[in-house]
Amino acid sequence: MTSKSGSTEKSSPIRLGALEQQVMDLLWDDGSLTVRQIIEDLDNVPAYTTIATVLTNLERKGLVRRERQGRSVLHRPIISREEHAATLMQKALLNGGDRAASILHFVEGIGAEDAELLRGYLNSKDERR
Repeated sequence: MTSKSGSTEKSSPIRLGALEQQVMDLLWDDGSLTVRQIIEDLDNVPAYTTIATVLTNLERKGLVRRERQGRSVLHRPIISREEHAATLMQKALLNGGDRAASILHFVEGIGAEDAELLRGYLNSKDERR
């Protein structure tokens, strides 16, 4: 991965705490929500300031964008759940040491259906070349 200074460096995956994950799941499911709507949808009813802080942290991590709509502020995910999962997998490969061994261990651990999906994708990619 290239940093702002142009050097290549290992980076940590965007780690989400339990509450951050719950908030992201709500945003991924609903598209965009206000702080109040998020609080209403959570089981444990955290304080307004707690959710506002979580959303600020998610914005800093590049996962959420604030948008003013009238008097309300909506929070919308910038990337999809699937893009986030793919980013975590890519960063794990980057930081995992032997990239080839990591890929092979991953493929060994997936089910037949996922292996077939991957095989079909790779075959179609080869045919397009």
